[in-house]
Amino acid sequence: MDLKEIKDLMTAMRKAGIQKLIIKKREGDELQLETQTDSNMSSIGSPSAQHNKEQTFFHSPSVHSSEKLSPLVKEEKPGQHITAPLVGTIYHSASPDDEPFVKVGDMVQEDTVLCIIEAMKVMNEVKAGKSGKIAEILVENGHPVEFGTKMFRIV
Repeated sequence: MDLKEIKDLMTAMRKAGIQKLIIKKREGDELQLETQTDSNMSSIGSPSAQHNKEQTFFHSPSVHSSEKLSPLVKEEKPGQHITAPLVGTIYHSASPDDEPFVKVGDMVQEDTVLCIIEAMKVMNEVKAGKSGKIAEILVENGHPVEFGTKMFRIV
């Protein structure tokens, strides 16, 4: 999710009167958006915050080593992740009519093409870089990815 999408989402939240929104991804990532209005800003002491009618806060879950993992924070599954080497849109096949490059359960080698990432109208093949079996596909076809986004899990 890019900054423009987040801003659009916050605008929609304000218009709908929604004060808190939690977005959870299958990978276990979580984004919490919360808007605060004049009525609940008294706890915010900065002068600039007092001039703004509304302020939005971004929260991410944190776990202290002494705490048990909550249901929102999942333990890593075994295996290695293939991450996005660049920002763009992921495609699991060369064209919409073609079969996907790989499916869950497929064995791959280092030079096996897993997907294509389109960036600035350039199609970039992403190879496995390691051998193993595809255990999980973490990003859906046609979705945007950022540098470092976990796309596949290989065991």
